[in-house]
Amino acid sequence: MTRWLTEAVPRGRIAAFRTLIYLFVAADLVVFTPWVRTRASVPGELYQPLLIGRLLPLPTPTPTVVAVIFWGLLLAALLAATGRAPRLLGWTVCALYLEWMIIAMSYGKVDHDRFGLLVALAVLPTAGRARHGDTTRTEAGGWALRVTQIAVICTYFLAAWAKLRFGGLDWLTGSVLARAIIRRGTDLADLIAQVPYLLIVAQFGIVAFELLSPVVFLLPARWRVAMVGFFYSFHVVTIATITISFAPHLAAMTSFLPLERVRPLVWARRLAGRGPVDAEPTSTPPDPARLDDRARVGDQAPAVGRPLGP
Repeated sequence: MTRWLTEAVPRGRIAAFRTLIYLFVAADLVVFTPWVRTRASVPGELYQPLLIGRLLPLPTPTPTVVAVIFWGLLLAALLAATGRAPRLLGWTVCALYLEWMIIAMSYGKVDHDRFGLLVALAVLPTAGRARHGDTTRTEAGGWALRVTQIAVICTYFLAAWAKLRFGGLDWLTGSVLARAIIRRGTDLADLIAQVPYLLIVAQFGIVAFELLSPVVFLLPARWRVAMVGFFYSFHVVTIATITISFAPHLAAMTSFLPLERVRPLVWARRLAGRGPVDAEPTSTPPDPARLDDRARVGDQAPAVGRPLGP
C-alpha cells in the first residue's frame, strides 16, 4: 500500500501540476468566485461558518478582511505558480484559499467540487522543489499526486453515496435532471429531454459512473488516462446541457495526466525559432558503470596519428 501511495513520478510533472493549480487559484478569484467579495456587505449575523470555521478563531467577514484575503491570495498564488519557495508560498496559498472557501460556503450552500482542489493545495507544499522538464523521479511528489487523485475519486464516489443516502432509489427514477434542465438547461438539453426515458437512463448512468469511478486505480497506465478522458467528456456534456462546470474539480483531476509532456514555453521557443529546445533539462546523475565502460574503451582505442603496427 505504501509503495502504491508513494509511486515515484517525474519532478517535471510536479512542477507542471503546481503551476497549473496555482494559476487556477488566481483565475478562480477573478473568474469563478469573484462573488465571494460581495460577502463583505452581508450583515454579520447571517454568517454561519462551517464546522472548521467554528473550531478555528476566524473573523466574521468584513470589507477589510475580505480585501486582505483576496489581494494576498492573488499575489501569493501568482508567485507560487513560478515554483519559488514552494513550501512557504504553498502553505500561504493553502491557508488563504481555505479561508476564502469558508467565507464562500458559510451562507447556506456548500459546493463539493472544491474538495480535490483543497487537498491538492494542502499536499503540494510537501512535494518539495521541482523544475519543469526534470525527469528525475520523486516519491514525495508521487504521494502528493496520489492523495489528490484519491480526493478526486472520492468526490465522485461520495456524491453517488449522498444521492442514494438522501434521495434513495427515487433519485434514479425521479425528475432530478428534468428540474435541472428547466432551471438552467441549454438548447441541447431541451432536445435531449424530448427523448422518452432518456433522462431516467442518464440518471442511472450517472450513479453507476460515480460508484465505479475507483476502478480507475486498477487500470494500466494507458487505460487509466483513457478513463480520465471519459471523466472529462462527462463534464463537457454537463456544461453543454445544464451549464455546471466543476472547474476546480477538473483542475485537480489533471493529477492523473502526464503533465510533464506539456511544455508551452518550449513550444513557443520552437515556434519562434530560437535555437534547439529538444533537450530536456534533467538533474539525473551519470551512471558510473557507463563512465567506466567509456574509460576502458578510450584506453584501448589507438591514439590519433599513432602507427598501428610495430
